Amino acid sequence: MIRFERIEFLYLIVSIVFFYLIYYLYRRWRRKKLLLIGQPNLVNSLIENYSGSKPFLKFNLIMFAYVLLLIVLANPQIGTKLEEVKRKGVEVIIALDISNSMLAEDIKPNRLAKAKQEISKLIDNLSTDKIGIIVFAGKSFVQLPLTNDYSAAKLMLSTISTDLISTQGTAIGSAIETAIKSFSTDNTRSKVLILISDGENHEDDALEAARKATENNIVIHTIGMGTLDGGPIPIYQNGRISSFLKGNDGQIVITKLVPEVMQRIAAVGNGDFYTAHNMDLTAIIEKISKMEQIEFGTKQFTNYETRFQYFLMGTIVLLLIELLITERKIKPFAFFSRFFGAER
Repeated sequence: MIRFERIEFLYLIVSIVFFYLIYYLYRRWRRKKLLLIGQPNLVNSLIENYSGSKPFLKFNLIMFAYVLLLIVLANPQIGTKLEEVKRKGVEVIIALDISNSMLAEDIKPNRLAKAKQEISKLIDNLSTDKIGIIVFAGKSFVQLPLTNDYSAAKLMLSTISTDLISTQGTAIGSAIETAIKSFSTDNTRSKVLILISDGENHEDDALEAARKATENNIVIHTIGMGTLDGGPIPIYQNGRISSFLKGNDGQIVITKLVPEVMQRIAAVGNGDFYTAHNMDLTAIIEKISKMEQIEFGTKQFTNYETRFQYFLMGTIVLLLIELLITERKIKPFAFFSRFFGAER
């Protein structure tokens, strides 16, 4: 595993854009100055063996060396000792609806994007708990098994879209059943399922699945995404909304929040129901923190060694190459011609 001791230095890599802009402006200014003397081709012909491409090559080498130097300052470290560390916490699984109705923009920027933003905040507030992610539409599957790696959780969260499942629909019951199977088999109490959907369940008996979850000591909190007025489901083409989904009658389909379904699931699951407008993840986190915690072991690196030396060596090599490269053209075989007396 690789980590950076001072990762803030890596943010400076974006400054390369500024340096390239400065270089572009300098070359443009230089060209204008040369035009005052004469045409560029004529001026360059007066400079013996001048190369127009080598200055740009030298500048690129400096920029690569700059990036490597920033990595040196960030001090990359690699884990060398993996140990099992005991922790106490709660297992939290988030079941996220990714059916097309979650693209409705009655909640800005849209239901799915808003849900992902809130999930990201929840992950940031977890400490020792395990987290897993399930996505569902017409069927469900585990996107992220239970883990303590919150960075991996946020990475997987960022990849979630409605394209992950081609089978459309909203099978909330299937998502709950998948969650039941995803919790640790030796965990009999500290289990939380956070179900996020617009509540338009069309596929199965969600309440029966919620009862099974309760029998397995799983607490279910539900979050209803959408508004009672609803909104159309956009159809995207080349990243832009080209039209809206229409029904068999040719009318635009309006998808609405169905709070009753989500409320009943939360009631059966001994949890709370929230809407996107009163979504209180702080309250959910507080409830999780007050639950009985279980002890579980997790593998993590406990010893790290620095590896900045390799990047420092690369920085020095690039700068030496830049110093050795001149801005003059090198004629092929010129050295050998002089050595053997072909040129006098």
